[in-house]
This record gives sequence, structure tokens and C-alpha cells, in this order.
Amino acid sequence: MITFLENRVIPVLIRVGENKILVAVRNGIALTLPFTITGSLFLILANLPIPGWTDWLGPYAEKLSAPVAVTFGAIGLISAIGISYNLAKEYSLNALTCAIVTMVVFLLAQLNDKYQLNVDNLGAAGLFSAIILSILTVQIVRLFIHHNVVIKLPDGVPPAVAQSFASLIPAAVAITLIWFVRVILNFDINQFFTLILSPLVTGLGSLPGMLVLIFLISLLWCCGIHGDNVLSGITAPIFLKYIAENTQAYLHHQPIPHITADGFYIVFMCLGGTGATLGLVMAMMRSRSKLYKSVGKLSLPSAIFCINEPVIFGCPIVFNPLLMIPFTLTPMILCISTYALMYFDIIGRPVLQIPWTMPPIFAAWFVTGGNIPAVIWSVCTIAISALVWLPFFKLAERKQLETEAAEEHSRREAEKLPDPIL
Repeated sequence: MITFLENRVIPVLIRVGENKILVAVRNGIALTLPFTITGSLFLILANLPIPGWTDWLGPYAEKLSAPVAVTFGAIGLISAIGISYNLAKEYSLNALTCAIVTMVVFLLAQLNDKYQLNVDNLGAAGLFSAIILSILTVQIVRLFIHHNVVIKLPDGVPPAVAQSFASLIPAAVAITLIWFVRVILNFDINQFFTLILSPLVTGLGSLPGMLVLIFLISLLWCCGIHGDNVLSGITAPIFLKYIAENTQAYLHHQPIPHITADGFYIVFMCLGGTGATLGLVMAMMRSRSKLYKSVGKLSLPSAIFCINEPVIFGCPIVFNPLLMIPFTLTPMILCISTYALMYFDIIGRPVLQIPWTMPPIFAAWFVTGGNIPAVIWSVCTIAISALVWLPFFKLAERKQLETEAAEEHSRREAEKLPDPIL
């Protein structure tokens, strides 16, 4: 099975993860994090789950929520700039020029039927068109630069001026193209891209879709590849769109629409990191094996902040058929149970974006806007992680103890020392 994965499956997934466009999408989407997390902090302050808090704030509650409209309400625009900037760097183009041209193209695509800017599309509603238009704009600039169809000025002209004129033709072509499609043809670009990508959006919004995603991420990690990074170029825009819509619903005290929004996977399925390895680290710290005990102690500090490379490569889990099973099974069990609890509104759904390195329990409180049942469930997920990992770890520990005993026996034989009395 491992040979089949190495030769057939993994190379395909690696090529997907290393694709320049997907890398640019992933890095560009990451540019939104400082803004959405900052907006979430203001939203938390304005809506602390304390009786009478909103009444005590009075008119200041609305003022505290104002940055939310500027941060979450602009993630489409920010993503367009970030994606085009990173994609231009991948192609060794002038990144700033491509980012500015993309910004203009994106804003032009968001005009309504009266040719006025529809500000609602600057946020999550315009995220998919931001991705496509960013890629399209950079490709147009790349095409003209590659074929040297640019305006060249004499060598004595300042570089800034020369660069402006060099980008004139590709910028004019990109802007004219979008103007023709949106204004002359009256074609809603934003709605079209949303419709085209709706099957993928629907898939990742469902329980089966999440289970498939978790399986692929776990599979990549078990082969020594950062599964989250490889697939985030595809998944990050969708989860970001979900959390932005959830935040807006939370801000207006409406029902929360999405379960699998950003935070669902990382907070409730990645305890200690991908594979919910916090339970494994806890078991390793009490191990009789010298190797496992030392790896467990070294892994605990990073595991608290959802970083588990030390345990994945130190245990190791990579290419370990025994530990690959709980590494995949644990997050799947947590996904099914968490999805069910959120579906029946037993625990709160993600409404705020938080740093992925936030420790468990605290992360559950912040991501759900202070939902106490979600915090209690977070404690339960740690226990479930430990229970699922324990029997598999005990089997691995038994083998490791036999190996260590054999090595100790060989060492004593070499040094002519008697074996210790057991």
C-alpha cells in the first residue's frame, strides 16, 4: 500500500500542492489573517457573553463593531491584491504593478447595473471572483511582458516612470476586457464564478466532503508531506468565505449558516496538530520507553500550540503503518461528532477567526464567540483523542521496548556486563 501511495497518489498531490497558482492563492489568502483576526477581536469586545454587557456598552457596542465591516467586509479586495502580488512574484514580474492593476480590475467587476460600486461584493461575496480575476490579470501582464509588447522609454527616464509606462498596455487590456464583459455585455462576473465553484463549496460544507479532506491531509502527512499546506490553496478560500458569512450573521444576531467554517477543523480536529496528536503526546510522556518518553516531553510545548512536527517525525508517524491508523481515524471521529453537535445546535458554530496556534479549550471559546458547551466539548475531544490513540500507542510501545531491551542486551554483551535482574 505504501509503495502504491508513493508511486501513484503522492506525486499527483505534490504537483497540485506545488502549483504556482495554488501557492499564490494560499499565500494571498493568508494576507487576510491579520485583518480578520483584528476584526474578530473588536467583535468579541462588542459581544462578550456576559449578561448586560451590550446594554452597558450602549452606543459604544456599534462603534466597537465598526472595524468588522472594514476587515471582514474587504477580504475579497485584500485577497485580490495578495494573490496577484504573490503570483507575480512566482513569475518574476513586478508584483506591486500587478497588485494595483488587479485591484482596479476587481473593483470594475463589482459594479452594479447602475455602474456604481457594490461594496457588498468586496467581502466574502467577491472572494471567488477575486481569485479568478487575480490569476487572469497576472497572466495578461505576463503574456505582454513575455512577448515584449510594452512601451519602452529611454534609459535616462527614472525607473518608476519607465515601469509605469511598461505596464500601460497590459493594464489597459485587462481593464478594457473586464469593462467590456461587465458593462457592455452586462455579465455578472461575480455571480458567474460563484456559480461555477458552487459544487466545491457545497462539498466542503458537508460532512462527507470534510471526511474526504481529512483523509487526504492525513495521507499526505503520513508520507512526510505537509498535507495542510498542499491542500490549503483549494480549501482556504472556501473556509474563509464561510467564516466571513458566519461573522456577519453573528454581528447581526442572525442564525449562523455554516458549520465547516474556518476554525471547525483546526480547533476541534487538530488538537496538538494534524491528526489530533495531543492524545499521543500525553501517552508518550508516561511511556516506559526512553525514546517515546523523551519525544513526548520535547513535543508537549509545541503540541499545546497545535504544532506537531516533532512527534510526527520523532515518533515517527511518517510511514508507520500502525500509527497511520489513529492519525487518520481520530480526526475523522472528532469531525463526525463535532459536526453532529453543531448541526443540532448543541454547541456553537465558528463565528470568529482566530490564530491556528491558539491552544485547545481557549480556541473553542474564542472561535464560537464564548459558547460554553463548545468549551466543554473541547475538553471532551482531548479525552477522545487520548482514548483513540492509547491502544495503538501501547502496541507501538511494546515493540519499542523489545527493541530497546535487545539493544541494551547487545551493549552489555559487547561490554561483558551481566544483564540486570528483572
